Amino acid sequence: MSYTTLNLLLALMMLLWFWRDTLRVREIAIRISRNTCKSHGVQFLDQTVALHRLGIRWLRSGLKLRRVYAFDYSLEGSGRRTGYVVMVGTENVSLHIDLPTAGVDTEGE
Repeated sequence: MSYTTLNLLLALMMLLWFWRDTLRVREIAIRISRNTCKSHGVQFLDQTVALHRLGIRWLRSGLKLRRVYAFDYSLEGSGRRTGYVVMVGTENVSLHIDLPTAGVDTEGE
């Protein structure tokens, strides 16, 4: 087997690994997004989780892929907002969802 064939096979195996790993991490991001929306009482819009950014992070445990996934949700069922899940490897390191703060009536009775 020549080095060209070996390098091509190695590149193909790395691409296959990256594809499978990305699918697995996306499934985790979908589950986290869905559970967060459910716990905050907003509607998670299915099929909206998409890779927004991809990078590399160096941690003590080694080199990890950092992925930012964007997802859509709705407060009242008609509007659409975007939230973000940041994954480093298979770990969720951050989640951003923009919820309106409940207005508190501070006027006297």
